[in-house]
Amino acid sequence: MNQATLMKERDRMEVHFSPETEARLTRSAAQQGRAANDLAQEIITRFFEDEARFVEAVKRGEAALDRGEYLTHEEIGQRLRRFLQS
Repeated sequence: MNQATLMKERDRMEVHFSPETEARLTRSAAQQGRAANDLAQEIITRFFEDEARFVEAVKRGEAALDRGEYLTHEEIGQRLRRFLQS
């Protein structure tokens, strides 16, 4: 094997799914006219992107809380009641 082939082999990861999850993935990919591997890659990529956005939102919320920018439980209830009445 040459260096490029070794590098490609080393950069791969094998993931094992339960039979039920694999069947769902295969079925969904087929319905979309896609390869199951491509769909799995997209799902995993999207998960990490969503997770990063969530972590950033939590950090922004914590910073706002540290600055004293928050609503009490009672204030949220009042706003929700006003919203539902309009």
